Amino acid sequence: MRLSDFIVQHLERIVDEWELFARSIAPHTESLNPLQLRAHARSILLAAARDMQTSQTASEQMAKARGEGPEKTPSLDRAAASHGEMRHNVGFDLVQMTSEFRHLRACVIRLWIASLESPDLASLQDMIRFNEAIDEAQAESTEAYAEQVNRSRDIFLAILGHDLRTPLQAVSMSTELLARKVALDAEALAYVSRIKSGSRHMTAMVGDLLEFVRSRLGSGLPIEPAPMDMASVAKAAMDEAYAGQPDCTPTLSLLGDSHGIWDRGRIEQMLQNLIGNALQHGGDSRAVTVTVTGGAEQVQVTIHNQGQPIPKEALNTLFDPLVRNASEELGGPPTSLGLGLFIVKEVVIAHQGSIEVSSNDIDGTTFTVILPRVSRAEPP
Repeated sequence: MRLSDFIVQHLERIVDEWELFARSIAPHTESLNPLQLRAHARSILLAAARDMQTSQTASEQMAKARGEGPEKTPSLDRAAASHGEMRHNVGFDLVQMTSEFRHLRACVIRLWIASLESPDLASLQDMIRFNEAIDEAQAESTEAYAEQVNRSRDIFLAILGHDLRTPLQAVSMSTELLARKVALDAEALAYVSRIKSGSRHMTAMVGDLLEFVRSRLGSGLPIEPAPMDMASVAKAAMDEAYAGQPDCTPTLSLLGDSHGIWDRGRIEQMLQNLIGNALQHGGDSRAVTVTVTGGAEQVQVTIHNQGQPIPKEALNTLFDPLVRNASEELGGPPTSLGLGLFIVKEVVIAHQGSIEVSSNDIDGTTFTVILPRVSRAEPP
């Protein structure tokens, strides 16, 4: 009997074994009903049987083995993806879920081989096709499971970031009131200044975290463009970035008309992150130069610092989220979540602009942001 026919005829027996195995590895068996334990097994098996009955050339088989072939079994992919999502939702871990496919493969082949009187070449071909179908199903389930894990993590981070805002605001307000209402000596004022600087830094980190989660959950960075002056925002961003850095020497250069239609809050966030990055990775002088240049239809902003250049191999991932630079990986002070430049890029994209970076030993590091004078919010 061909393997596809065997699967159809013995479907219930195979699914029964699937359920028994799932029950043996389930994280909390008592709370799962038979329908949940047998989830999608029937659909996966029937889709695999249909796939085995379709013709497949040698070239198509080779392409499929490399993951390059077209989707020939969309019903199998849908059933497997749904299975991965459900297994995540009911508490299976990834190892438990993938072990179901290992057991299913072994169960079907064991029962089928036992039913054969004399296996032939067609039997070997059937086994190859069945393994292909199970591999495809396992890959789809794993991908769907991973997506659920990522979404759960992002939701958790969103809740965490949101809930951290309240205690941080309390710390910041209490520090302000303490400095205003109580006579403090120089040493106490220094402590207050450190608390204010620390709470400001943590607030920025929480803001970056929430923006990262927003993008991960599929919501683009919202902007509310309005007429503004890039020069005044650049000065405000520099003042904020240098508030806790009295020994630093910032320079702001203005060339041409710096007015345009952008989201002031987002632009200030972008500039603070870029200036903070330049301060963190600049040389001993920690001198940062911000230049705003107005053109006919766009405004260019450059942030320059000297210091150790960015390694060439790091340039391609510089704006990726949660990526640390080499000095931090080697034990340097962890000053951020690795989200600052990711947020910068998101702000630039939201304004239909562009950003580039150049870095070498002689010229230092320069980030160049170009924004059209008129940026429009994307329709919801």
